[in-house]
Amino acid sequence: MNRISRRGFLAASATAVAVAHMPRLALAQAAAPIRLAVATRTLDIDGRAATVFGLAGPGGRQGLVLDPGQRFRVDLRNDLEVGTIIHWHGQIPPNAQDGVPDMPMPLLAPGEARSYDFEARPGTHWMHSHVPLQEMQLLAAPLIVRSAEDLAADRQEVVMFLHDFSFKAPEEVLAEIAGGHAGGGHAGGGHGAHGGHGGARSMPETAMGGMGHGRMNAMPGMGGMMGGMAMDLNDYDWDAYLANDRTLSDPEVVQVERGGRIRLRVINAAAATVFWIDTGSAGARLVAADGHAVQPLPGNRFGLAMGQRLDLEIDLPNENGAWPILALREGARERTGLILATPGAEVRRLDAVAEAEAPAFDTDLAQESRLVAMGALPERPVDRSQMLMLGGSMQPYVWTIDGAVWGQHRPITARSGERVVLSFHNMSMMGHPMHLHGHVFQVVGLNGRRVAGALRDTVYVPPMAMVDVALDAGEAARWMLHCHHMPHLATGMMTEFAVSA
Repeated sequence: MNRISRRGFLAASATAVAVAHMPRLALAQAAAPIRLAVATRTLDIDGRAATVFGLAGPGGRQGLVLDPGQRFRVDLRNDLEVGTIIHWHGQIPPNAQDGVPDMPMPLLAPGEARSYDFEARPGTHWMHSHVPLQEMQLLAAPLIVRSAEDLAADRQEVVMFLHDFSFKAPEEVLAEIAGGHAGGGHAGGGHGAHGGHGGARSMPETAMGGMGHGRMNAMPGMGGMMGGMAMDLNDYDWDAYLANDRTLSDPEVVQVERGGRIRLRVINAAAATVFWIDTGSAGARLVAADGHAVQPLPGNRFGLAMGQRLDLEIDLPNENGAWPILALREGARERTGLILATPGAEVRRLDAVAEAEAPAFDTDLAQESRLVAMGALPERPVDRSQMLMLGGSMQPYVWTIDGAVWGQHRPITARSGERVVLSFHNMSMMGHPMHLHGHVFQVVGLNGRRVAGALRDTVYVPPMAMVDVALDAGEAARWMLHCHHMPHLATGMMTEFAVSA
């Protein structure tokens, strides 16, 4: 999926272009459901075998690619020995198909299959388990929905799917992050005790392929300062950082043409790592955030937090060469990535540790402030506003919304069709990528300053900052609203956006 030659891509697209112009009803009737299997798989991580989870689509490849107008018609089968459920991150399915345990559908039992059918939203999206411990076992994959413009464009598509990884079992990782106090009652009985999101549903250690060398930071995240106070960055040192399931000891080399145009779709599927995407000498333009077009923003380094996606357009020089595209761990020296290379070009080995630390991400919201939506929400009066206080601490390791953990939360309420503004006020020293299910919102305020920002489903709120988002309340249902830092989610940082008719 990650290597689609430009000419091959265009040739293979001819039929798809014709399909894109078929009437929707005929297309829906013509397309058989796609089979998607949740299963274990084995990766080679720096010469060591690791058994992880995955989402195998057609041909056994990880993830799905849909063409313009193609409905999301999927038969999902659970081939694991434990229950699971998949959330279609960036899509807006009917609430019953959203993929959150017991809201309203239960986990998919081992051997069980479930059908999904809804209109797919174009853009760079992804899909993942909504059990935090399983997402930490790499149960996630790309979900790319092409537009007609994608098929018509003379460019090559490349996906870069980012993960952090530990050889240790996720329960052990979580216990280390929590300083040995995980499950000690400080998070309202554990996230899994309310709705089956993890915690209480422990996963077998064998699923992680044995013991490893995950290391706790002795002084978590002293890599950033705000107003003289130390930010908490990177509360866990992972064993490896992956781009398309590979490290820089054996990176994916994507064959490209001299002078070719690349659409690089970057997805941060990491459990707890913010990355900077560095295109080096290959200048880029950021053209979409979370699957939605923004006014092109030139540069060669862009950041993205967990759950977020960026689309970059890169025009390669009309010469032979190799261009590393690196993902740099914020506040640290570790990095991963892939390499764009013309046929026969020399590809040099890259060290997985850089000479200098990458800075903390967007502490002043400078990147977010430069993003302008191409298709903004229509102007209309605001019917309802609500402030959400984001809090928490490293010791005890507890993360809250409005002072409460999941299970003790008070839902945020709205009526279907209302224009709602949510103000995320982060009073902690860690950043929080806040993800809302079932809705697209627009960033409309940054630290009290009005902006016509990007359309998103996941917004990063740095320490001691405030971000306002506007949305139109959708289907009357219970929709999850949570931090996409998995250890924060697992220890309670989730509430619900309860929409009534």
